[in-house]
Amino acid sequence: MESSLEIGFLRVTEMAAIAAARTMGYGKRKYSDQVAVESMRAELNRLKMRGTVVIGEGERDKAPMLYVGEPLGRGFAGSESYPEIDIAVDPLEGTNLCATGAAGAIAVLAASEKGGLLNAPDVYMDKIVVGPTAGEHVSLTNSVHENLNQIADAFQRDVNELTTVVLDRDRHQDLIAQIREAGARIKLITDGDLSAGVSAAVRGTGIHAAMGIGGAPEGVLTAAAMRCLNGRMQGRLKPLEKWQEERLRSMGYTDSNRVYDTADLASGNDIIFCASGVTDGDLLRGVRFLADSANTHSLVMCMRCNWVRFSESIHFFARDRKEEVRLLG
Repeated sequence: MESSLEIGFLRVTEMAAIAAARTMGYGKRKYSDQVAVESMRAELNRLKMRGTVVIGEGERDKAPMLYVGEPLGRGFAGSESYPEIDIAVDPLEGTNLCATGAAGAIAVLAASEKGGLLNAPDVYMDKIVVGPTAGEHVSLTNSVHENLNQIADAFQRDVNELTTVVLDRDRHQDLIAQIREAGARIKLITDGDLSAGVSAAVRGTGIHAAMGIGGAPEGVLTAAAMRCLNGRMQGRLKPLEKWQEERLRSMGYTDSNRVYDTADLASGNDIIFCASGVTDGDLLRGVRFLADSANTHSLVMCMRCNWVRFSESIHFFARDRKEEVRLLG
């Protein structure tokens, strides 16, 4: 992918974050999600690409959500020379967090060359996520106790010095009990297992692993980040209701025991991952509004370029887009 797309994808998540942040604390989670989606769609359609959504917010008949299969970018308006790009999006991860003003809401996008991201079904997935230090030391086929001991060995510390992130859900009562029995600390979160997974692979967050059952689409986004960070994620599809079992069968997923590794979920060789903070979190600061501008804090990763950047931007409201384009040449 061209370097202009890297900058373009960053702007996509920044604009979605700003749009969502304007609704922060209003208690309108669907509205927060809607404005993030609309902003993200508008920005993606300005990019010189032929993009296709492979991980989205919903089906085609559930507009305004970015639906699986939706074409995006200027390439569909006439130029076949633009690259074909697969796109995975979560315009607002943590809609409840944004609606209530809680920490950890982010706008997220991952992109790859065509065929580089798994079209995961919208069901649940059992996951384990770690950074590069412990990447070769964990497996979903191991017990929780075995994984925590292996992680501790990789970090050359005791299990009681580890912190594991888990979604605070009834389905995780047994997992939480096993982690505590093993001696590790737990950080329970109400929403946002994607950002928690990324935090596990970024040094300085104090998070050593993320475990538990969350959305499969978010699992693909997390795997894309792990490819850029050289971390590790494993996932196993976990239908919790009858309709989810039917959904899996309709999409051709018949092996309920298969463990998907990082490269199974995000196989591309040219992956870009962008996330912008909406509200303050462990990984990213939220949007700050000033009288004439907004300040955003983002994480941008490029697998091909082998770099990870934290980006801080100031967006001036007084300058319309035409003037901005003119100033940028």
